[in-house]
Amino acid sequence: MSTVAVRPKAGASLTLARAFQNDPMMRFLLPDDVERARTLPWFLGTVVRYCRAFGEVHVSAEGDAVACWLTPGNTTVTPRRIFRSGGALTPVKLGLGGFGRLMALQAYLAEEHAKNMPEPHFYLYLLGVDPLSRGQDLGRLLLAPTLGRAAHEGRACYLETQNEKNVAVYRSVGFEVTSVGQVAGSTLTVWTMRRDPKSRRPV
Repeated sequence: MSTVAVRPKAGASLTLARAFQNDPMMRFLLPDDVERARTLPWFLGTVVRYCRAFGEVHVSAEGDAVACWLTPGNTTVTPRRIFRSGGALTPVKLGLGGFGRLMALQAYLAEEHAKNMPEPHFYLYLLGVDPLSRGQDLGRLLLAPTLGRAAHEGRACYLETQNEKNVAVYRSVGFEVTSVGQVAGSTLTVWTMRRDPKSRRPV
């Protein structure tokens, strides 16, 4: 596990909450603005804890950008590991409706993940930059260490995004779209992307 410029876990979760407050995925899970603002720090805190335990979390020097990775051998997200990372209260925190939407989203992501990435790989689980700090290439800087490590080890990298604007950003560092689809019963679109270890795109 590798952690860069570690700050208190709450700092990482709050940065991610600010970054994802208006993200399509989070609006899908928690449509109410007030409820989303209240719940995201806890929800994304479980993601940070999960990735600290089963991957690596990189935080910018000022704490305004966070990259959460799962490492080869740990890229299948399991209920047992979620429970160990503090996710047992997820049905309560999200409510029955939100939890049902989360289950539908996770089922779709798991199917696409298994289909598109059968080999061991690095999984960019979450990347967020505080809205006030965007436009400074912080995301690219946080991605560089793990993308470099993956290339050195000959491993591919994988991610999903529900924001079409992010597709061009990830393409600029060597990712290419592997699938585009919608979560069953919703209008939420998901782009899955893969970066080949031989990619020559600069990071």
